[in-house]
Amino acid sequence: MKPWYEQSFGSDYMLVYKHRDWENANKEASKMIAWLELAEGSHVLDIGCGMGRHSLALANLGYTVTGMDLSTTLLDEAHRHDEDGLVEWVKGDMRELPFEAERFDATVNLFTSFGYFTAEEDNVSVLRHIRRVLRIDGCFLIDFLNPIYVAQTLVPQSERIDEETGLLIQEARSIANGWVQKGISIFNPDKEEKPRQYLEQVRLYNLDWFENNLDACSLRIDKLYGNYDGSKYDPEASPRMIMTGRAKR
Repeated sequence: MKPWYEQSFGSDYMLVYKHRDWENANKEASKMIAWLELAEGSHVLDIGCGMGRHSLALANLGYTVTGMDLSTTLLDEAHRHDEDGLVEWVKGDMRELPFEAERFDATVNLFTSFGYFTAEEDNVSVLRHIRRVLRIDGCFLIDFLNPIYVAQTLVPQSERIDEETGLLIQEARSIANGWVQKGISIFNPDKEEKPRQYLEQVRLYNLDWFENNLDACSLRIDKLYGNYDGSKYDPEASPRMIMTGRAKR
């Protein structure tokens, strides 16, 4: 059986997450990229770019952008939105980035596109490859969930009707064995049909884990933010754990 991340990031993913709009992506990308203090034209790699919202926002801000994802379906959607060919779209696995060493001025990893893999070494390998493709003193940004906040605020169940298709989307969330998990069921409530079901899960890595493993991969954290508004990180109250830093020599 394929791992969850090869099953979940398809056409139904675009249905489940259609509420993530492009206008907000522009605002988020503009705010976060400013924290890296990059020169215009800097070459940025968006790791786990999905449908390309943030990659295109970065390109429109004047950066040279490569968007990479494992999902052909999501990359096709990204191509569809990129009418002017602003971004280089690449299919690839974040555990082994398909780029030469020291190619990029910066890498970004947004909306918890990290911690997918069961083997600890696979998640560390993502960090190791980030360092490999960054130029000396190149910047990185990792936007991850705050595991303490997640445990305090997790909504066990929710459901909604997609107005366009009439499909019912049910989501069940839980925390178990160091993972936050979400089971997704999609079906037409007016028909007797078997639901389409998916699982998403992310390792609940804390700040210590990132500090230790980034350092081991010759990356250092310079600043830590608690949300997209640039607020200071609070271990108990911040929704996000957004780390920015540089490649060490």
